Amino acid sequence: MGRPTDAPDAGPEPADDGPGTVRSTVRAPEIAYHPTRRTAARRGPADPVKVLMHRHRELCERAVDPLEIAAGLEAHGLTDRAAARYRHRDVFSLAEELYARVPVTTRSAPRPPGPRPGPGAEGRAGWTLSALLPGAACLATAGALRATEGVLGGEARFAVTAAGALLVLLGLRLCLRDGPLRVPAGTGGVTPYVCWLLGYTVYGDDLLAQVISGGPDGDWAATPAPLLGLALAPVAAVWCAHLFSARARHRLAGSHALSDFGAGARPLLLGAVALFLCALTALLFLADLGYGGANGVPVSAAALGLLLFLARLLAVHGFPEPAATGLAAACAVEVAAPFLVLSGRLPGLDILARPVDSVVAAAGPGGVPAIACGAAALALLLHASVTLTRASAHASA
Repeated sequence: MGRPTDAPDAGPEPADDGPGTVRSTVRAPEIAYHPTRRTAARRGPADPVKVLMHRHRELCERAVDPLEIAAGLEAHGLTDRAAARYRHRDVFSLAEELYARVPVTTRSAPRPPGPRPGPGAEGRAGWTLSALLPGAACLATAGALRATEGVLGGEARFAVTAAGALLVLLGLRLCLRDGPLRVPAGTGGVTPYVCWLLGYTVYGDDLLAQVISGGPDGDWAATPAPLLGLALAPVAAVWCAHLFSARARHRLAGSHALSDFGAGARPLLLGAVALFLCALTALLFLADLGYGGANGVPVSAAALGLLLFLARLLAVHGFPEPAATGLAAACAVEVAAPFLVLSGRLPGLDILARPVDSVVAAAGPGGVPAIACGAAALALLLHASVTLTRASAHASA
């Protein structure tokens, strides 16, 4: 019987190779195995920028310009080299794409391009005047003590000194509430360290000298000239901090890579520190002239002023922990020095007092606070040269 002519062509039948031979069948194309499909599924989506946008959705929606997104990505550890995984040459271009992809309806009001506008003339005058308050209070106290010398007794003069110190601290608190040295709420806790460091500047040298000579033997002689110079220093500090922040934001607006911004911000930081140190040295010199000009510019007071400036600068830009650590370390060294000398009087423990004795023999009692504050200031400067040259330290400043 013949084969129907309308039967569909089923293709060639497999050849019969004889008994014991396994026939091979051809897999239909629609069910053929495609290893590329499963491999592609394991590789993830084809748009890595979309994944990054979902991961940082809150940052992208809250940002009012691409610079804030770039700073936020950098704060999360994304570098220019890592941006290559998202098919971008640097973090700035990646941030621009993320900013462009965010729906306009979910974004805050746009900010005008270019660097953020700085404070007006009234604002600068306001925080400049407030920065003068600590120095004015210190000058008034020094004038009152000099005018009543030989008139008031010891207890009355101590009361005047205590009242003056309180006024200086209040003026310093008002100075730091606004302007370039204002820190976010909840980043305080360094007031005891600052009070100890300032108090040691006035009384610490004579205390240590008495302890080394076998004392203490009663009242400690005060050296108020360094405190007066430090009280006048907030004026220089606020302007140096303002110049650094303003120039860094301007540099950030014109940068196209994180490394480019860091290379330009580091000289700005060093310039601000050098400018403040020069101004502080001049103020300490003038303060010493007001008290007779016998001691010159104490290195310990200059090191303390630099330490306080760097600690405040770090706290302003969002790094209060290293600032507090540096201040605490300087306090610990100053507290330990007289205790080591006293401990060295015990039998067999004279080795404890040898480091302090060596420093005092080489540089006088002022060598201890100079080393303590100088080493802490150097450590904070090295830390600031890394952290304050990041875009994330200035985008929200």
